[in-house]
Amino acid sequence: MSAETTLEEGVGHMWARRGMAVRTGRTDQFRELETRLLDPQTRSSRAALEELVHEDFVGLGSAGNVYRREAMIESISQQSDAGGVVIADLECHQVSDVTALVTYRSIGGRGTEVRRSSLWVEADERWQLFFHQGSRVPNTWGQIG
Repeated sequence: MSAETTLEEGVGHMWARRGMAVRTGRTDQFRELETRLLDPQTRSSRAALEELVHEDFVGLGSAGNVYRREAMIESISQQSDAGGVVIADLECHQVSDVTALVTYRSIGGRGTEVRRSSLWVEADERWQLFFHQGSRVPNTWGQIG
């Protein structure tokens, strides 16, 4: 990676070198799945969440908390502030025939930005969220570096 290469470009090149290029045909499919997880209707439906989230799910929250499937479903089903979240810069990296890494930024209604990565696996003829991590981007608006 040269001095002019951004971290995102470097990561993209790393995936390309390993033959795991961005799969644009699947990008829309995974954007829809990630959007469903942010939808207040989905979040308030235990059945919808159980369909989307793999039974062996592990998540790392933006504060460093580790969540298993049950705790994650319980946590997000009680949140009502996910509406209005915008997904930006979504990329889908096909890791194997049944595994995909999805990375993106989410921007909340209050301008809160989180960098996210999700590992999806195809199980029982449907894609399910197997791993997810969100890392908050510090709000630097108005600060002089």
